[in-house]
Amino acid sequence: MNTQSLNFAKFTLNSANIILAARSLQKTFGSRQAVRGIDLDIYQGECFGFLGPNGAGKTTTIQMIIGLAEKTAGDLRVFGLSVPQDLVKIKRRIGVVPQNDNLDPDLTVLENLLIYASYYGITAKHIRPRVDELLRFFALDNRRDEIIQHLSGGQRRRLLLARALVHQPELLILDEPTVGLDPQARYLIWQRLRQLQKNGLTMLLTSHYMDEVSRLASRVVIMDQGLIVAQGKPQQMIDDMVGADVFEVICDEREARMLAGVAAACQARAEIMADGIFIYTRNACSRLDSEIRSLPQWLRRPANLEDLFIKLTGRSLRES
Repeated sequence: MNTQSLNFAKFTLNSANIILAARSLQKTFGSRQAVRGIDLDIYQGECFGFLGPNGAGKTTTIQMIIGLAEKTAGDLRVFGLSVPQDLVKIKRRIGVVPQNDNLDPDLTVLENLLIYASYYGITAKHIRPRVDELLRFFALDNRRDEIIQHLSGGQRRRLLLARALVHQPELLILDEPTVGLDPQARYLIWQRLRQLQKNGLTMLLTSHYMDEVSRLASRVVIMDQGLIVAQGKPQQMIDDMVGADVFEVICDEREARMLAGVAAACQARAEIMADGIFIYTRNACSRLDSEIRSLPQWLRRPANLEDLFIKLTGRSLRES
C-alpha cells in the first residue's frame, strides 16, 4: 500500500512548527489543583509522549485541549488558535482515539466510518476513497461489512484509529491506543503509527505501557501532582537520571542492606524493597558484580523508561 497517499506533510523541526503550546496552564476543581501551571510545546511531525500516574493531571490537560474541560488560567493554543475561543475550528483539525471503545455497535465497520465523516460535513461520495484507503491501511478491508460486535479487540482498536483519521486531522491524540491487546495486535498498531509519523502526522500519546512510549515517542513529558517533573528525549533522560544498567535482586533484608552498602561505595543508587533490592549503575564495579552473582536470584538489564517513571513518581499505587 502506498501510505504516502494518506497526505501528511513532511516537516523540519523548528520554533515555527509548534502545533500545540501551553503557558502557565492551570485547572482547578474546587480546592483541588489538577494542573498547576505547566508549560509545554508539541512540534509538527513528532510523537509526543505524555506520561504520569493516575491523578497526575495528564487526562485533565488533554480534556482542556479537546474542549471537555475549561482551563482556569494560562494560555493554551493549538495550530496558533486559542482554546477555548477557537475550539470549533481546532476540533475540526484534531483526531482523537479514546481509551474506551465508543464505536456504534449497531453499525458495520464501513458505516461507522461514513457516519463519523458526515459529522465533518464530508459526503459519502467524497469520503469513500479515503475510507477504502484507511480500511486497507489498518488491515480491516475484509471486515468492512461486519457489525462491531463481531470484531476482536484488536480490530476495534484499529477501527478507532481509522475513524480518528477519516477527516485527515493534523494532530492525533492517542489515549492508551493498545490497552488490553495481545502482542501481535499491539505490534501491528505500533507499525501503523510509526508509518503515520514518518508521513508527517503529529501525535500526542498517553500510555501506561512504557515500552510503547519508548518505541513511538521522540520526546516525553512526565507529570506528577499537576506539575511537569521531567521532559526531553526518552533515552537521554534515562541516561541522565537513571543510569546504564539495573540489577534486580531477590534477597532477604540483611543481604539487601549489605548490597546497598557496596552499591554506595561503587557510586550506584540502591532502592531496598520488601523482597529484595534494585541497584542502578552507571559504571562497572567488580565488587558489586561479584556480590550480586553470589546470590541465587538476580537479573541484570538495561535501564528503561519505566525505571525513570518510578524514580520520579514513586512506586506507591495512586488513586485517580
